[in-house]
Amino acid sequence: MSSENSSADDVQQVWDVVVVGAGPAGASAAYAAAVAGRRVLLLEKAELPRYKTCGGGIIGPSRDSLPPGFDLPLKDRVHAVTFSHNGRFVRTRRSKQMLFGLINRPEFDQQLVEHAQKAGAELRTGATVSRVEQHGSAVPDRRTVAVVLQGGETVLARAVVGADGSASRIGAHVGVKLDQVDLGLEAEIPVPETVAADWRGRVLIDWGPMPGSYGWVFPKDDTLTVGVISARGEGAATKRYLEDFIARLGLAGFEPSVSSGHLTRCRADDSPLSRGRVLVCGDAAGMLEPWTREGISFALRSGRLAGEWAVRIAEAHDAVDARRQALNYAFAIKAGLGVEMAVGKRMLAAFERRPGLFHAALTGFRPAWKAFRDITQGSTTLGELVRNHPVAQRALSMMDRRPAAADAPAAQEAEDDAEETAVGPRP
Repeated sequence: MSSENSSADDVQQVWDVVVVGAGPAGASAAYAAAVAGRRVLLLEKAELPRYKTCGGGIIGPSRDSLPPGFDLPLKDRVHAVTFSHNGRFVRTRRSKQMLFGLINRPEFDQQLVEHAQKAGAELRTGATVSRVEQHGSAVPDRRTVAVVLQGGETVLARAVVGADGSASRIGAHVGVKLDQVDLGLEAEIPVPETVAADWRGRVLIDWGPMPGSYGWVFPKDDTLTVGVISARGEGAATKRYLEDFIARLGLAGFEPSVSSGHLTRCRADDSPLSRGRVLVCGDAAGMLEPWTREGISFALRSGRLAGEWAVRIAEAHDAVDARRQALNYAFAIKAGLGVEMAVGKRMLAAFERRPGLFHAALTGFRPAWKAFRDITQGSTTLGELVRNHPVAQRALSMMDRRPAAADAPAAQEAEDDAEETAVGPRP
């Protein structure tokens, strides 16, 4: 349904909740608000389905956040992880239970949107939002937000959820502040069945040559999703890493069907999550795990919370009540996802300094592998792991301490010893 421009509130429809962006965060927000019985409009600038640069790993917290009856369109079920450290010290760890699933984003996102529509949300594609206004001539009263589309059309809402990605216009309105920006490069490589069979049920994670970088291979039927990620500003080195990585894997002879790049943006600790009757979630809020840059579970979980609290904001009769509900949303985010992000930041800082130690632990230290397995399967989170396990608390506290310059050679020697213990001496 299109809303026509009108200055009269009783003529122009006012939606309870307008969600901007139909990715996992936006679709989850729209679903949560629609299930509560509210009038929900979901705006998406693209036509669906559309491609997104994304590894497509569905870990336990993502699976647990899906709508009831959601049938995951899995392309593979991962039971084994091969770890390498810049191509060396290769070791595979296996699990009897599935670690996580792999999906293609176009299908996954489309299915999430369909669930939101079945719950009562209305979808409008090809709708690019240029700005939101909470004051001025386009806003009939203080309980209303004006969502202005390209071309000048205005859509009115009692609450707005910004889920319009990492370059979010709604995030700019709210004043989202970013603490970490990374560049991900990815290639979708169709391969013959003989190659695909070798990867079935197994992924590769390679700790990369630049601080904080890593690469991955995710198999999806007859296609391998191969990607790398590192800090922004290392564009040439990141591209070189991807090229070297693909060549090292023996995949350089296959032509990618898609080659793409994407910036991931991680919020600062004090970044706002709302302004007036406008909330942000998912990538638009800078919500992702800083170490692995995993974003789907953060999008699904923050989107659901945003949809639930947007309903309460839509019902608020004045600015004070709306502000109270927005603060409750921020508290809910920070108490759960915020804790995980804080631990992730500490993990990334330690990983940047000591990638070999991480590799040695995951490949040779059973509790570290168990923690990885538990997190991916969804039986715990990074935050719960550190909060509930004294050994994990001590390990993270030790990793927090940067070795002094004088101790660096000794620290490196200890790291080398750990690697040899885990994977054998260097060739």
